[in-house]
Amino acid sequence: MTTAQIITIAAIALLLAVSGFFSGSETALTASSRARIKRLAQAGQKRAKLVDRLLGNKERMIGGILLGNNLVNILASALATGLLISFFGDEGVAIATVIMTFLVLVFAEVLPKTLAISNPDKMALSVAPVIDFFIKIFSPVVMAVQKIVATTLKLFGVDTSNVEYILSSHEEIRGTIDIHMEEGRILKAHKDMLESILDLDETLVEEVMIHRKSMVLLNIDNPPVEIVDRAVAKAFSRYPLYQGNQENIVGVLHTKDILKAASEGAQDFAALDIKKIMTKPWFVPETSSLREQLDAFLKRRTHFALVVDEYGALMGLITLEDILEEIVGDIRDEHDIKTKATRRLKGGGIMVNGNVTIRDLNREYDLGLPDEEAATIAGLVIYIAEIIPFVGQTFSYHGIKFEVRGRRKNQITKIKITTPKKKP
Repeated sequence: MTTAQIITIAAIALLLAVSGFFSGSETALTASSRARIKRLAQAGQKRAKLVDRLLGNKERMIGGILLGNNLVNILASALATGLLISFFGDEGVAIATVIMTFLVLVFAEVLPKTLAISNPDKMALSVAPVIDFFIKIFSPVVMAVQKIVATTLKLFGVDTSNVEYILSSHEEIRGTIDIHMEEGRILKAHKDMLESILDLDETLVEEVMIHRKSMVLLNIDNPPVEIVDRAVAKAFSRYPLYQGNQENIVGVLHTKDILKAASEGAQDFAALDIKKIMTKPWFVPETSSLREQLDAFLKRRTHFALVVDEYGALMGLITLEDILEEIVGDIRDEHDIKTKATRRLKGGGIMVNGNVTIRDLNREYDLGLPDEEAATIAGLVIYIAEIIPFVGQTFSYHGIKFEVRGRRKNQITKIKITTPKKKP
């Protein structure tokens, strides 16, 4: 074997190594966590800033890496073909094709990419300076290639000048949460909390408010002692006050204001002026999103609002606690009455109160029920039945069986849900 042939073999090996470097770099940079890199960059790490800048223009980065990768692969293949022709004649072309395909596939593609994907962030930080240097040198060529590609695509009616992400940032975050959940990296309770935060913009006040049927209203025309006795007996912190009819809300009574009045000497509640200690009611539309309502609570520094429809009719009330419960789940204190809204049945199935929200059911039992048409499970059953069903009637929806077990006037109070048995 001549010296020239030995040098050619060494050059092919070096070019394969460079090709592997480009392949691994591409995988590491594209698979690295943009959020983690961004945090490191904000902390002042120079290489993280470099990676963040490269990822900011992925088209330019990938174009430069592909240019380098193809350049060394083609050169390596050409050298190998010439070398093997010198050994085997014309048959060397076929032999070179087989050998180089194997070497490029194993040592310049699969091996470096497998290595890169095992720790993409670390490798991305390591290769960033070299890739950045290479892209700067060949930037005119990369820009020319990008221009040719864009022009060619435009001839076929494809405009790349206004490329937008197919997935919204929320959908990307949801996908990341699902992946981490499947891999066992986060608990289901944490997954539910994160997804609930993302749902704040899509969930309306009317879906989580306390319906007017469940509200405790106080008549301001009643004697002050009676108002105070009822306020203390019900153990809520705030009560809407109405005058004449329950649609005419004139104020909100806070139990702290009653205690303050008592501490200031009003021992005789019969002489208490309710109108002086009540606060002005705050009305919000039922179509506000929970995000908007949360921001409004923070801005006004209050925790209580009355919900009205488009005609101004009272629909219910919402508190800051109601919104927080959408994120962290049910919040109970020492004064709350312990009631089980849902329970598993020994024979199979779930017994549910009609006012339980579909989101809570999905979160607890992974039922996957749609919540576009109704907020509560009773509302969903009515939507499916297209009537107000009687006790004993059953309905099936998406493979899930619903049996009405309780009804009070026009309100469904109890529903038994039976899900299909999972195949072993």
